[in-house]
Amino acid sequence: MTITQLQYVLAVAEHKNFTLAAEKCFVTQPTLSMQIQKIEEELNILIFDRSKKPIQLTDIGQKIVNQAKNIVNEADRIKDIVEQQKGFIGGEFRLGIIPTIMPTLLPMFLNNFIKKYPKVKLLIEELNTDEIIVKLKNGHLDAAIAATPLEDEKIKEIVLYFEPFVAYIPEHHHSFQKEEIEVADLNINEILLLQDGHCFRDGILNLCKNGTDVEQNNFQIQSGSFETLIKLADEGLGTTLLPYLHTLDLKESDKLKLRNFKEPKPAREVSLIYPKSELKMQIIDAIRSTIAGVVKGAIVFQNVQIISPLQKK
Repeated sequence: MTITQLQYVLAVAEHKNFTLAAEKCFVTQPTLSMQIQKIEEELNILIFDRSKKPIQLTDIGQKIVNQAKNIVNEADRIKDIVEQQKGFIGGEFRLGIIPTIMPTLLPMFLNNFIKKYPKVKLLIEELNTDEIIVKLKNGHLDAAIAATPLEDEKIKEIVLYFEPFVAYIPEHHHSFQKEEIEVADLNINEILLLQDGHCFRDGILNLCKNGTDVEQNNFQIQSGSFETLIKLADEGLGTTLLPYLHTLDLKESDKLKLRNFKEPKPAREVSLIYPKSELKMQIIDAIRSTIAGVVKGAIVFQNVQIISPLQKK
């Protein structure tokens, strides 16, 4: 059997369809089917149950797929070893970033990175945390930037910085007169939240220790935009919390409505995360050092309390 044949097996296992798997592998469907059949004949077993729709792995097929992932990863590691030995930092690199970090952090480091490492072709995708975890485990991302800790044994994390939560309190609100606020000042039913699927929303719910038991107002918003939440707050519909870096780009008139928390400031931990296989570490280290160089002047908070980004069950 060959590495290519194992890659075909992994593609079918992921997509549960021979035609789609062939498209993803850039081969014809008969070619892919023939190569998988060769492995099955060599091992004298069936990897896939073709009678089911969609196609399912057999019991022994699942064990083979688990081992095939290890073999393909180790084959990639050989290429990685050679590139590291040559001191080469280049090639395609797939990076995921969560939506509440992408618009503020990416402009801060991307230009510096591509100038310093022109041979790296960054493919950047905006994804929520759940999508990132799936793609990292399936080998469709090399690394990602997300709020942590994720408590996933198959994923490694390098902390980049701690980003405090900042309250946006309009002038008509009773807490507007306070110079600093405390968590006890927050009423979860007054806070305008991002839609489900955003870990920043889950962080706020964890901060307020209310789980997901939020009373329904006479309106419901499904927004992934902090700008929308700010405008609704200005209309008297509540308050909101923002990540610190997002506040740097606000209009001066809006900055007057920001209130910092008393120390220890509630904050999210932002990390560079990657699979345990640790492939392309030279590029991961390059991204880490580039980000460290640009955020050290913007993020200087030390006395913080890390709020979990994981939704409480």
